[in-house]
Amino acid sequence: MSINHAILGILSCKPVTGYDLKKIIQESPFMPWSGNNNQIYKALVEILDEGFVTHEVRHQESSPSKKIYTITEEGLAELKDWVLSSPEPPECKKAFLIQLAWADQLNVGELDSMLAGYENELKTQILMQKEKQHRGLFSPARSAREVYLWDMIYENIISSYNNELDWLKRLRAGINSDHGGESNKMNYTVIEKNTKKYVECFSAEKPVHSEQEALDLIAACGENDTNLLMIHAEALSDDFFKLRTGLAGMVLQKFINYRVRTAVVLQGELKFAGKFKEFIAEANKGKDFRVFNSTVEAENWLINYD
Repeated sequence: MSINHAILGILSCKPVTGYDLKKIIQESPFMPWSGNNNQIYKALVEILDEGFVTHEVRHQESSPSKKIYTITEEGLAELKDWVLSSPEPPECKKAFLIQLAWADQLNVGELDSMLAGYENELKTQILMQKEKQHRGLFSPARSAREVYLWDMIYENIISSYNNELDWLKRLRAGINSDHGGESNKMNYTVIEKNTKKYVECFSAEKPVHSEQEALDLIAACGENDTNLLMIHAEALSDDFFKLRTGLAGMVLQKFINYRVRTAVVLQGELKFAGKFKEFIAEANKGKDFRVFNSTVEAENWLINYD
């Protein structure tokens, strides 16, 4: 694949200047060239010599003259021959995978920070591609089929980032369960109801008192292919209910980061006193984490909330 054929493709839609070519290529999410002047004009010289394009100079009174490039019949034939050639398989060249290969030297916090940073980059790219698709930067739209093809190109790019996010979620959930962390036996079961399922944790050998136990619960969800979690008070340490320790806030943020919707079941009013009661009132306004008095209420929220 060469930039020459990409330029022929663009010119097959309409005559454009070298500046326009540069802008289209730079803004494209799937054309892998930088679109700098050297690339553009070197390619234009080559396809001009081959007779695939022509150009004309248009003079402007108040602006510099501009050179307009137009594809020829020979250029259209060359473009079609190239489109009909055997497609190249996608390349898997990700700098992140090289970083990950040597990440065992990092401690738990450093590794989690690196993975969180990559997750944020992926989310940013998804938003950017959706915005580009919405704006329809360069899309020929000469027929309904062509509109569909270009829409599917953007869908392919966005789905690639979403697949990477799903893979990263499994990586982050599993890295502290079977790989590299001290195991903690969680007493949980998987409940399936109304086509949905959730992990219900009754207790643990080590009640949640640190980031590690929160990650163990997240891993349990990942292993059972669900993002719904119910935790009973018996699985939480006393520090969870003391806001000055910061444990509740830290655990809540972990669940949010890993997109695990969590319902905590606290039967009785004993643990609903003081600042923690205020914390619950605030948490219950959100869609990711809520506290309930009964298992029934917690389950209804988990399986019915969209």
